Amino acid sequence: MNGLPSVDDIRADLPAVLARFRAGRTRAFSFGAGVPEAVLLTYDEFEDLGGESKFTLASEVLEPTQLAQRLPAVVEAARAGSGAPVIWGEAGEPEAVVLSTSQYRHLRGDDEPPPGVADDPTARTYATEPLPGSRPLDLDELAAADPFTRELLEEIRAEERPPTDDR
Repeated sequence: MNGLPSVDDIRADLPAVLARFRAGRTRAFSFGAGVPEAVLLTYDEFEDLGGESKFTLASEVLEPTQLAQRLPAVVEAARAGSGAPVIWGEAGEPEAVVLSTSQYRHLRGDDEPPPGVADDPTARTYATEPLPGSRPLDLDELAAADPFTRELLEEIRAEERPPTDDR
C-alpha cells in the first residue's frame, strides 16, 4: 500500500472529504489505482487559479451521492486523457472539484513529468538552489534605483539606530 487513496476509498468518503475541506483540514490531494490519476481540491482553490476560464465545465453541481456513482467513469476518462473537471458539493453549492492530474498541472501552470514517471502534482517539490551567477540581494543597490525606496530604507535605518545620548 502506497498511502494513496483509491477510487473506492474516495467514493465511500465523499461527505467526510467535504467536511475536511470546509474545516480547512486538508488541501488538494491525489487518488487513483496505485498511482495518482485524479485530484480533489476545493472549488475556492479551483476558482482562485482561474479554473473557470481554463476549462469547459458542466453547469450542474453534483451531489456527493451522484459523484460516488459517477466517480469510476470520471477517473476512467482521466486515464484516457478526456473528460472535464467535475464540480460537486451539497445543495447545489460548488464546494469541490475532481480533475485529472494533467488538468491539475494545467490549472497550476506546472510542467508535465517525463513520460512513464508517476508524479503526484499535489506533492510537488521545486529546486530552490540559487542559479549560477546568483548573488545575495544588496538593499543599498536595490534602493539606489528608486528615490522612494532609498528614502524608505533611510527611514528604517534611522529608526533602528540606537538613540544618541544628548545629556
